Amino acid sequence: MKKISVSDVLEMPIPERILLVEDIWDSISTIPEAVELTDEQRKLLMNRLEEYRLNPQSGSPWEMVKNRIRKA
Repeated sequence: MKKISVSDVLEMPIPERILLVEDIWDSISTIPEAVELTDEQRKLLMNRLEEYRLNPQSGSPWEMVKNRIRKA
């Protein structure tokens, strides 16, 4: 694999940079256990999970959230 520098990336057209970021994220998401969380992040996630378990109807489906974001 060819190594590229930050300056190489910054010279790429925006659409290519977006694809690069997507490729990088996809490679990270295949091994979620490799992403280390701080104690604070872990606590926040556990609190959110507990809130969801107590009231699973309080959230919004992804499609509704996505539509709200796109309208903003």
